[in-house]
Amino acid sequence: MQKNQSSYLTFGSLMIALFAILIAMSVYVPILTIITSLIAPLPLAWYSAKFERKESLLVMVVAIFISFIIGGIVGLTLGLVVGPVGFIIGDSLRKKQSKLYMLMAAGIFVLLMTAVQYIISILVLNMNLIEQFLEGTKIYYEQAGKILETAGQKPKNYDEMVKQIIIAFEAMLPTLFILMAFFQAFVYVSILLPILKKLKVPVPKFPKYMYFKLPKAVLWYYLVVAIISLVTTFEVGTFSYMLIINATFLLRALLLLQGISIIQYYFHVQGWPKWSAILATFLAIPLNSFVIILGVLDLGFNLRAYLKDRFKK
Repeated sequence: MQKNQSSYLTFGSLMIALFAILIAMSVYVPILTIITSLIAPLPLAWYSAKFERKESLLVMVVAIFISFIIGGIVGLTLGLVVGPVGFIIGDSLRKKQSKLYMLMAAGIFVLLMTAVQYIISILVLNMNLIEQFLEGTKIYYEQAGKILETAGQKPKNYDEMVKQIIIAFEAMLPTLFILMAFFQAFVYVSILLPILKKLKVPVPKFPKYMYFKLPKAVLWYYLVVAIISLVTTFEVGTFSYMLIINATFLLRALLLLQGISIIQYYFHVQGWPKWSAILATFLAIPLNSFVIILGVLDLGFNLRAYLKDRFKK
């Protein structure tokens, strides 16, 4: 018992020191900030994968406190994100959870922490970053409009078009926040797991992307939202408008992923080289409307099964 206690105390101290170094580099060495902030969760992830939750939580709390001492408010802000993310990833590995579970747990935490930090910035610092960004965007478009007007190239409906773009962007902010949070979690998982594997920590794998398949309920949600959008007119700026535009954007993004997966599956059953599947994935972005239709057909009619049977013949 004494040996085990000594082990987790010694290893914990080492991980806290490494975490503190990464936080310090992220705060005080701007040129390395992106790299060090992405690998900062590693020490706590490694520790949480080896020791029980109680010890891991204690190490995480101490590490966050140290990050505040080293980097002040900036260090604390960073530590409150990367510390728990490291704990979530490591604890998921210790419990042998799937990679998808790990991604969802980390993504939800990053989303919640982003929302909390945004609220605190408004209430405590009296600083609304979203409003500042939107105001900066309006100024940019105004200046661009003046340049176009001087050159005689300004469209007649330029001001109205810009107004509609800003309103739509503002309405879609909730979805953008969600996508950014889960993308950030995906980056953390993608970077940390290969490193942890090198450190002899057993890590799970994602199934191949070509087998990615959404629940069929997503198709019904999409159809309901599409029908509502067709038969109902929503006043711009209302809660209903915001709800519909976010639901539409998010569901189309999911169906786009579904469509890309069926394209990759098709290239696989045809035996075509991997580079052609990668090229098709990049081309799917500008051709997103067609790819979304493929995603809908795959969910509704199981194109995968049809392609598999045809390939066997």
